[in-house]
Amino acid sequence: MKIRKAVLPVAGVGTRFLPATIAVPKELLPIVDTPVLQILVEEAVEAGIEEIIFVVSAEKTAIREHFSPQPKLEKNLAEKNKTELLERIQKIAKLAKFRFVEQREPLGDGHAILQAREKVGDEPFLILFGDDLILSQPSATTQLIETWEQKNTNVLTLSEVPANEVKNYGIVALKSRTENLVEIASFVEKPLPDKAPSNLAIVGKYICSPTIFPILEKNLSSSGEIRLIDSLAELIKTESIFGEICKGRRYDTGNKFGLVKANIDFALKDPAIATATKNYLKKIVSDFKNN
Repeated sequence: MKIRKAVLPVAGVGTRFLPATIAVPKELLPIVDTPVLQILVEEAVEAGIEEIIFVVSAEKTAIREHFSPQPKLEKNLAEKNKTELLERIQKIAKLAKFRFVEQREPLGDGHAILQAREKVGDEPFLILFGDDLILSQPSATTQLIETWEQKNTNVLTLSEVPANEVKNYGIVALKSRTENLVEIASFVEKPLPDKAPSNLAIVGKYICSPTIFPILEKNLSSSGEIRLIDSLAELIKTESIFGEICKGRRYDTGNKFGLVKANIDFALKDPAIATATKNYLKKIVSDFKNN
């Protein structure tokens, strides 16, 4: 089946970025002039996704507003003949069919995905978490969908991480590996380096069959949360799960330094400010050496 729908769990509070996230969802924090969430949506649409399902909290009205038409702003831009900017703004609401569901309690990432069950229906779907950006060609989402089309089963994105960082991730054990594609044998959540079965970490991009939903529904952990990795560990008993090792540059925009790095690298690729950014970075390096 064609992957038509994407679920984006974006109900988190964003405490790492307070006070900025008092009024602005962390997923709308900008990379230069484009919110992280919009970059993810554009990547999904470019890969063939037609419908985006946002799982939000009741307070996150700004996400709905960002992906809706902006008649007053558009009128203002038109009157000032800012045609190029007007076209950029108008394009956002037309990227895909946008749907919204609420996660009323913060009961885990699996619980958030479960809220989208009715809107996903009985078809495989993409999951994108709002903290992971990967710069690669083709995009990580396109790679994921291409692997789904080849294997016709569950697939997720993996990234190689240093041994001392495996304790921060869900890590996979391998059944087999061919170049950048692995068949997963099992999952280990945040292992110690000497206990990790590999250095391949799960990052925030998945394609799952709809059979994940009944597993999520019953897979309540001892902490009272429903976690996606626990449900994948159950799903793998009956269905194959593959991992696509993405070779692109990854940014964890859920932490401050990750967001800073993404802004620097994206600025260096923006024709309008690339030269100025490069010169400023050179000046910083020079000043650092002289001091």
